[in-house]
Amino acid sequence: MAIRLTELKQKEVVDASTGVRLGEIVDLEIDMQTGQITAFVVPGAGNLWGILKRKEDVVIPWTKIKVIGKDVIIVDKTPGISSF
Repeated sequence: MAIRLTELKQKEVVDASTGVRLGEIVDLEIDMQTGQITAFVVPGAGNLWGILKRKEDVVIPWTKIKVIGKDVIIVDKTPGISSF
């Protein structure tokens, strides 16, 4: 089964353990040797209506992605998910 980046970017990313919405995918990390996706990148939360700098982007390793569903991507946001 194949999926396009434009389709991935339309899905909500949700933490499985808390149900918290993390955002939508804005970028991917790809292993240049194998061509495989290694992580999704979700933008960090903004502060004070976007006036102040937003937090660092969240990098979700491929191993933390549990399900890519029709409308959402379920991830396990336990230790192992970092920020840029």
